[in-house]
Amino acid sequence: MKKGLLLCSMNEESDFGGIEQLYQKVVLPNGVRVLTEEIDYLRSAAIGIWVGAGSRYEKSGYEGISHFIEHMFFKGTKKRTARQLAESLESVGGQLNAFTTKEMTCYYAKVLDEDIDLAIDVLSDMFFHSLFDPKEIEKEKNVVLEEVKMYLDTPDELIHDLFSQYIWNEHPLGMPILGDEGSIKSLDRDKIMDYLETQYCPDKIVISAAGKIKHDHIGKSLEQFGSFERQKEVSVYCHPVAKVIRTSMPKDTEQMHLVLGVPGIGQNDEDMYALHVINNILGGGLSSRLFQEIREQRGLAYSVYSYHATYVDTGLFAVYAGASPGNIEEVIKCILHEINGIRSKGLSEEELRRVVAQIKGNLYLGMESSSSIMSRLGKTELSFDRVKTAEETVEKLEKVTLKDIDRVMERLWHKDKVSMLTIGSKEFTPDFDQIINAQF
Repeated sequence: MKKGLLLCSMNEESDFGGIEQLYQKVVLPNGVRVLTEEIDYLRSAAIGIWVGAGSRYEKSGYEGISHFIEHMFFKGTKKRTARQLAESLESVGGQLNAFTTKEMTCYYAKVLDEDIDLAIDVLSDMFFHSLFDPKEIEKEKNVVLEEVKMYLDTPDELIHDLFSQYIWNEHPLGMPILGDEGSIKSLDRDKIMDYLETQYCPDKIVISAAGKIKHDHIGKSLEQFGSFERQKEVSVYCHPVAKVIRTSMPKDTEQMHLVLGVPGIGQNDEDMYALHVINNILGGGLSSRLFQEIREQRGLAYSVYSYHATYVDTGLFAVYAGASPGNIEEVIKCILHEINGIRSKGLSEEELRRVVAQIKGNLYLGMESSSSIMSRLGKTELSFDRVKTAEETVEKLEKVTLKDIDRVMERLWHKDKVSMLTIGSKEFTPDFDQIINAQF
């Protein structure tokens, strides 16, 4: 990697307890960041192009365009048809895929090490030479509309989007990543090119690669990413303000689907590590309090779990459960009881250490592939402007104290902050306010 500025070289010690950084980072002349990590004992190689363009950055009339562009990148380039793109890596046993979130889009490939040049060529071709043919755009609108319909018919997934939409009110952070029927039908080539010009800018792009690769070879293969320029749109950043909602959506379903939650914290907040522990204690696995009490002990639900979604400046901490309509009120009471148990009684030191060990094990076991290491490099660099290693995360988790748990629970969980949404039979609509007032 001769072009650009070398920021972090192999075996350099970080500021976190002398942890070795095994990656290299280069900033290309136009601001595109390239991160690589060599793992010689693997046979695979993974590479991803990460773009800081997601649904929260879409302006009015453009809702769903981030996800739609992701689709269109697979619909043909100047030298490959859509079919040829699909066959390019599958023919060598590789994978080519993409995903869109509220704050980023990623295009990635995983192949044998001997096919990394092919993967780079295909991704580069998609990135620089996609056609965005108007006929293909119209055809793909129908595909995405069917995807929306499928989502609307899946209440255990739909409820999370609706909850976010209600909580964040009219803010783009609450809008569905897929968009809606009206916004999708309004998309055209002009809007796509405008969005690419203002959002797919060099300083919002990170390219990460990991596996049996060579740093210098990857850097040379990506030189074209250092020469393009686009003018980033200057926009006023709008912080979302959470709204408390307690409502039901009538729908003909066998189960009642519930999400109960509060505004969380942003990804740069140091309380994130304590919240990670709380999430695992509450509903992060088979041994969690919610799973054990609601499913194993009482048999009230099949699926119950907690989660925290984190964004640049805010977050959402919530619990999902699906239960028979006649059981939903009891499920809500159980959830609030377990939350209040942590809030009022805290955890034992033994429980805290056990959960930290659980998270640590899950984290390291999940990092034993080229694609997972590639993802961590790209995602953390894009989110934090630096790589956050697994070792750093573990070190921060191991410093979480019982007082931290108490403080974060007190910070987040108050009855006037709790929102609830159910989807299902209107005959079993719970009295949310009465239940909450009785539990807090």
